[in-house]
Amino acid sequence: MIKESRPVSMAEVVELVGDSEKAEEIKKFVKNFDVLGFDKAKELEEELRALDLIKLKDEYIVKIVDFVPTDASELNKVIIDVSLDADEVNKILEVTQKFR
Repeated sequence: MIKESRPVSMAEVVELVGDSEKAEEIKKFVKNFDVLGFDKAKELEEELRALDLIKLKDEYIVKIVDFVPTDASELNKVIIDVSLDADEVNKILEVTQKFR
């Protein structure tokens, strides 16, 4: 039974899957794509939330944490259905630059 549905970063998936044999397969797969470890991913997520940008929904924050874009072009590839103004883009990139 599903108790809750929310977007989670790849780093958080590694923490949530547990310790079964199947979980080890999932962890190995996810680590191929995971840019940040769990602690850094949580820190980045918190800093992005602290920006308090209305357009920055949970699913976008998770995508940003997973891909850690370094420029406006990369950010626009991650957030495709929302138009961010230059100031919003710069605020987000200032935060992500600390984690690259």
